[in-house]
Amino acid sequence: MKSSPNSASSTPAAQGGVKWDLRAAVNQLSWDDLRIIKSLSECGNRAATAKKLGVNVSTVSRRVAQVEKTLGVALFDHRRSGYMLTAEGAELRALAERVELDIVSVARRVSRAGEGPLGKLRITTSDSLLLYFLTPIIADFRALNQGIAIEVLVGNQTLSLARDESDIAVRATKKPSESLVGRKLAAIAWAPYGSVENACPSSPFAEGQAWVSYSGALCGLKAASYVDERVDAHCIAYRTDSVAAASAAIAAGLGFGFLPCMLGDITPGLVRVGPVVPELQDELWLLTHQDIRKSWRVKAFMTFCAAAVADQKALIEGQRARTATPPAAAGMA
Repeated sequence: MKSSPNSASSTPAAQGGVKWDLRAAVNQLSWDDLRIIKSLSECGNRAATAKKLGVNVSTVSRRVAQVEKTLGVALFDHRRSGYMLTAEGAELRALAERVELDIVSVARRVSRAGEGPLGKLRITTSDSLLLYFLTPIIADFRALNQGIAIEVLVGNQTLSLARDESDIAVRATKKPSESLVGRKLAAIAWAPYGSVENACPSSPFAEGQAWVSYSGALCGLKAASYVDERVDAHCIAYRTDSVAAASAAIAAGLGFGFLPCMLGDITPGLVRVGPVVPELQDELWLLTHQDIRKSWRVKAFMTFCAAAVADQKALIEGQRARTATPPAAAGMA
């Protein structure tokens, strides 16, 4: 490609002294080119890339070759294992990812600006918040807004609201992402629980008492370290990476365990065996991405959910205790 000798934007490329025109590169590089480069780096071969993007294999080859010619650099090394990005190719892929986020952000703001009470609302939360606590709130909201379909994505990992994987997050955290906007709804109290059948008035930390605790993604919970510091390892009979699973295990009689009061106090078969432990306190947050905070569906659910949670603040903050009853008293009830 020829470049004007008088052009201030003409720069020698790294390969063989070939010159390229920066202005021409900017004018010719398109989102389709970036999308192909990103997909080829992910798929590793042209056929899979073409299938993913709904284009011909020849289109993939031609567009990559054109970009390489325009920029004067190789973007991929073609190896036996597939197409591998060069350092220059990695720069283009990073650019593609930034452009993708910008496109999603702008498209989302434009398409949702005038939304009414129709469409899909995606909520991400944990299983423990969803089962007994959030599901009734969603049901009440849906009864008033029947044009909105609810999709709930369950997991303790953080889904990317920026990448449009979810619209709203309901999370137990003290450090919500700075890229999200929302509000703290309540403080989450934690207390020790046991099954109704096995609960007794003695200390749950009595020697030899079996316990339920946390592992995997939840091993960082303050409740897990609190138990580890007070209970012999051989007395921890059951560990799980799910708070909801821990509640089921405690109710089944596998041992005592710490739960959020908003789950433990409303789960059948469970009773508190000790007071709320202040140092285990967490926070309940309702979050969304700033690009969609004015969406009708998002605003409607966040307003409704905040009001519903306010009505149950005493439960969340551990002020509705059900404590263990001595067997004799239980028999007299």
